Amino acid sequence: MSKTILITGSTDGIGLLTAKTLKAAGHTVLLHGRSQTKLDAAAAELGGDVQTYLADLSDMKDVSALGQSILTDHKNLDVLINNAGIYKTANPIVNGYDVRFLVNTLAPLLLTRMLLPIIPEDGRVINLSSAAQADVDPAAIAGTRTVGDFDAYAQSKLALIVWTEDLARSHPNGPVFVAVNPGSLLASKMVKEGFGVAGNDLSIGSDILCAAATDAAFATASGKYFDNDAGKFAPPHASIQNAAKSQEILQQIETTLASLMG
Repeated sequence: MSKTILITGSTDGIGLLTAKTLKAAGHTVLLHGRSQTKLDAAAAELGGDVQTYLADLSDMKDVSALGQSILTDHKNLDVLINNAGIYKTANPIVNGYDVRFLVNTLAPLLLTRMLLPIIPEDGRVINLSSAAQADVDPAAIAGTRTVGDFDAYAQSKLALIVWTEDLARSHPNGPVFVAVNPGSLLASKMVKEGFGVAGNDLSIGSDILCAAATDAAFATASGKYFDNDAGKFAPPHASIQNAAKSQEILQQIETTLASLMG
């Protein structure tokens, strides 16, 4: 059955390859990016009538506008793939906040919440995490403490898992909320710029995202973390097994998001 699927950060890398694969399988794919030129090029690669959405995910007002545009254009969204992410950048601090937390943690939460009314109970929200996970410092989310590139990235990807688990708990009847490490050091622009290596075959990542979006194996995986390096569902970083710590992270996410939207 054909699904309507939104993929953020789908103008290159894993996002674009996933979009091309899903469209070739007969699904309706909605593309998001922060460059209209790249969006147009991606749409041309997919062929046919492909809807594109422009938004800067480091700006929560842009994220809100993106969500509203999707709600205006569509009455149903079967799958949301929160793929967009950032690691190294020349300007890591945006209006006092670390851009890794803005783009990797907060933006996908805001977008997901906005789109939940049109995601059916048998729908799915796929969040791209990473093998890089580190104990989350709430002060880093708040913008009151600066951390290095790798720590900011690793913490933001673990914080993403924290709210994935929380939404799964609060929506026991669905949709499915699942976090996925698509594979370590894949040949994406982020890996090439951040780690200076060519990287592994991108299809390793796109294949697991397509599976997470459509395969029966993920239909009962809400709240879980899939580690594609291990090829199985696995526990995330041990620090978030502490309920009090997870709650502290969630509270800081809420506080920071409210401040950004204020």
